[in-house]
Amino acid sequence: MSTTQKTDGDVRTAEAEPDRTEEGLGAAGAQLSTQPVDSLSRVPAMGVLGWLRWMWRQLTSMRVALILLFLLSLAAIPGSLIPQRSDELKVAAFTKAHPTVSPLYERLGMFHVYSSPWFSAIYILLFVSLSGCIIPRSWQFVGQLRSKPPAAPRHLTRLPAYSTWRTDASPEQVTEAARKALRGRRFRTSVTGTSVAGEKGYLRETGNLLFHVALFGLLIGFALTSLEKAEGGKLIVQGDGFTNNLTQYDDFSGGTLYGADDLKPFGFTLNSFDQQYSTSGPEKGTALKFQANITYWNGAEGKPVKGSISVNHPLNLGGEKIYLISHGYAPVVTVKDGQGNVAYQGPVPFLPQDTNLTSTGVVKVPDAVGKNGKPDQLAFKGYFTPTGDTTRGPFSVFPELVQPLLWLNAYHGDLGLDSGIPQNVYQLDTAHMKQYQLNTGTGVNGVVLKPGASFDLPGGAGTLTFDGVKTWASFSISHQSGNELALVSAFCAILGLMGSLFIQRRRIWVRAATAADGSTLVELGGLGRSESARIADELGDLGMQLQPDAPAKPSDPPKPEPEPEPDAATTAEPADAEHPEDSEHPEDSEHAEHSGDPAVSDPSGTPDTLATPGDPGAPAAPAAPEDSEAPRHQTDDEGARA
Repeated sequence: MSTTQKTDGDVRTAEAEPDRTEEGLGAAGAQLSTQPVDSLSRVPAMGVLGWLRWMWRQLTSMRVALILLFLLSLAAIPGSLIPQRSDELKVAAFTKAHPTVSPLYERLGMFHVYSSPWFSAIYILLFVSLSGCIIPRSWQFVGQLRSKPPAAPRHLTRLPAYSTWRTDASPEQVTEAARKALRGRRFRTSVTGTSVAGEKGYLRETGNLLFHVALFGLLIGFALTSLEKAEGGKLIVQGDGFTNNLTQYDDFSGGTLYGADDLKPFGFTLNSFDQQYSTSGPEKGTALKFQANITYWNGAEGKPVKGSISVNHPLNLGGEKIYLISHGYAPVVTVKDGQGNVAYQGPVPFLPQDTNLTSTGVVKVPDAVGKNGKPDQLAFKGYFTPTGDTTRGPFSVFPELVQPLLWLNAYHGDLGLDSGIPQNVYQLDTAHMKQYQLNTGTGVNGVVLKPGASFDLPGGAGTLTFDGVKTWASFSISHQSGNELALVSAFCAILGLMGSLFIQRRRIWVRAATAADGSTLVELGGLGRSESARIADELGDLGMQLQPDAPAKPSDPPKPEPEPEPDAATTAEPADAEHPEDSEHPEDSEHAEHSGDPAVSDPSGTPDTLATPGDPGAPAAPAAPEDSEAPRHQTDDEGARA
């Protein structure tokens, strides 16, 4: 028995699979893959219908799909580098910092990349391309699953892997044994006469289709995420709460299919905030723990439940996820106007400016009344340092509340709140206000307060008392409906890619025919989608498995060659006839007869020892007969002549 794997001697690339039908294999070499034929270089038929058909084939080709996928990746880069309209504050800051390029970016849609026309065009074309690729290949693959493996080609010797031997078993016995062996190896089999066809490796095409379907699912998941995405932010001071409706959000941006009317009923209250920092070593001031302790309820009749939200551990309520974004401090102040009435009382959030939580903020008192009884709005702007030092200025040296200080400047006049123009609650417009001159003896127009301290405004305009400090936390409430689909699709894409890379589609044929001498000639042929040594190894294993049922017939003994009739010359010089190479040197031959060399026959004609092949005097090995079982290595030229 011999197994042969043929090679062309040429390097074949993976760009195009060789057309097996042109090699004379017929249906046996066809449909090893559902990959559509690349017709990019083909000229379409004349006419509108021909051009439309050609353009559709190019759009649904793998090459164009890869190009569109690459373009989509490039188009998503500006959305990560340039602020988007979902955060108007960042867009406004970018526009102010780059007044030259901002108008160009606005016209190109760089501030809303994922909803721009050019990004949507690439997205839709890729969507159509994958659809046009998946549907026909799926139908073709279903047809292949329902059909039988193709019958054996006429010339099995033309296949890349080939094996043959002769046996005394009948063709029917060989066929049945081959069918059982292929079925045991999980091949789909088909018997035609005394030949068996087996096919295996359909999971390769299944993985290929699964990969494409998963990409399709990823596109749908990303589309749903964009269309149904809604996100809002809320800053909550310790002791305050939040209810999920539009009026409670500090900022809110809805999606095309999800808006304010789709918000789920839930809410929560911030009970306390736990924070812990490293107090020594080079990591001093590094955060060790951030946790917001809350009481939440879900649904219109939901009962209060205690819970917590920490970094990277959001709370899921009603399909919405609540993330902890940041935290800070809110000094609690009480402001009395010139009439002695409390014009404002409560915590005022200050925004951190560095890692030690040096914070800035504004206290606005729009309902203050002056000493003369006329409205005189008050405002205070300054810094809060959780661990401050009056000798170092308004800078905190540690983020925890060790020595809190409140640094303030005072103003009075018109806050501009009645103009109808929206204002940032953390900024103060002093265009129509006048600053009070505080501590004029020292030349400093500000005061520094410790908790419990207060100061009076000049002219009896009012007082401010620093009552204490509370903690605030900022939360992001997000709704995204396509994340689960995108995650499952990504997993399926990896699984399908592994199947298409590591599983080989292959076919094996076994043919048994009666030879001229009455024995059975067994032929095995194998064909894979790509040139691989695995098909030859599998063919050899199958041949060895068939040996108990179809054992290889032993080789016939070689026939002795007839001895030439002796003539006068050979009779006179027998040594020369036996060793023609020594005929030119009779003295060497005579010396050899009397030297006692064990490799030379004695006078009785019986050798003392066997001669080693290749030694002088060793008999030549008999040539193998034509029907012997010596391994045969077939070349392409021999296969072509066959």
